[in-house]
Order: sequence, then structure tokens, then C-alpha cells
Amino acid sequence: MQALYIASTGMAAQEQNVNVISNNIANMRTTGYKRQRAEFQDLLYQEYRRAGTTTSDSGTQVPVGIEVGSGVRIAATPRVMSQGSVVASDKELDMAVQGEGYFMITLPDGRTAYTRDGSFERDATGKLTTVDGYEVQPGITIPNNANSVTVSPDGIVSAVIGTASTPTQLGQLQLARFVNKGGLESIGNNMFTETAASGSAQVGVPNADGTGNIMQSYLEEANVNAVTEIADLIAAQRAYEMNARVVTGADEMLQTTSQMK
Repeated sequence: MQALYIASTGMAAQEQNVNVISNNIANMRTTGYKRQRAEFQDLLYQEYRRAGTTTSDSGTQVPVGIEVGSGVRIAATPRVMSQGSVVASDKELDMAVQGEGYFMITLPDGRTAYTRDGSFERDATGKLTTVDGYEVQPGITIPNNANSVTVSPDGIVSAVIGTASTPTQLGQLQLARFVNKGGLESIGNNMFTETAASGSAQVGVPNADGTGNIMQSYLEEANVNAVTEIADLIAAQRAYEMNARVVTGADEMLQTTSQMK
């Protein structure tokens, strides 16, 4: 009975849906996390009678046909790249992007990664890095005797060096934008890499040409809404249960057929 196989595809699709939702909920407190959603597509159809088929010598045609689908599959899990809430952190090296743009990070293998997580630190040499020690591009070094480090909305990093009375500019942060943000590949650690689908990074100065501005001593929270995720979870559970009920019903029908004499 085809219903068994159709319902099984529904159960498998909803299982993956629950996996996506659970990952969103697990990352509710992850800085800069962008939620995912599951998107589905119906599978091929078996056609028993084609619409428009001629049914008589006078040319009468059937207005609708007979076709039965073969189930559903999960087609994509795109990320929702909307802005998360920006909250104060009271730490001078924490930064949030208000608007478009990603911080650029140099990975150990030389590749460039992109992130919305601006919880930065200084390493032993004073370089601005992520919490994993990956250098922020372009490289900015903050001297050991630097005081009152400031980051302007347009990404200029300054600090008062030693006993100086005026701040010294240490460098200029840049942000990257993409034509298709949803095409970025997640590699973990709050970072993404570009793909053919995302297009090449368009690097620019913050607060110019549509690029967002930088907010010092702030962090961007995950854009996960707990109420929405729980509602989606309940809907996925109900869909799974209904598909399971179809399996049970089809099994009972087959059992009745096998017992006929």
C-alpha cells in the first residue's frame, strides 16, 4: 500500500524539522546566531489519468486528472538573517553590527570567515582576536600600555597610549556584505564562509554605502524567538503524529485484507 511509504516520508521530513527547531532553541543564547527554518517540497506524482484527455469521439475532455503524490522531502534549511537584539555588555572590546555587514576573521588555514559575533579579545601580542584566538581583519594591535580603547561607529579603533593626552588611531575595521546572505556556509563557532551561492564578499568601511555601523560595548543576540520555536515544535509534533497514524491505519487495512477468505 502506497500510503505506508508516503506517510514514512512525512515522518522523516518532520523528524528533520524537529532537529532544525531544536538547534534553534539550543542556540537561543548564542551571540550572533541566525535561526534556521525547514522548507519542504512534494515528491513526484503518479498519474493515472491526465487532465485534458479526450473521452469521446466528439472531443470531450476531462477537466481534471487523477494523480497521486509520493510524499514529501525537506528541500532546504535557510537561515533567517534578520537583525538580532543589540544589548549592552560593558566590555570595551565587544562590538555589534547595527545593520548590514560581517566582521572578517582569518582562520588557521588562511581562509577568511565571516561572523556577527563581536565578542573580541586581545592575545599575548595585543592583536584583536576572537575568543578562539583567530585574528580579526584587518589586523589591529593594541599596545600593552594602551588605555581607553574606543571604536567609532565607522570602525576606527583608537586608544590613549601611555601618558599621552590625546588618543592615537590604531586601525580601521572593515565589514563584508554579500548579495545573498542566505548562501553563506555555516562552519560552526559562529562563523560563515562564502560560497558560489552567496557571491564574493563586498568589503567596505562601516557606516558607508549601506554597510551597518559598529556599536562598541554591545553584542548582538540570537534572532530566535522562543514562542515561535515552541509553536513550530508543537506543529511538527502533530504532523509527525498524523503521519504515524496514517501508517497505523494503512497497516490495519492491509491486515484486514490479508485475513479475508
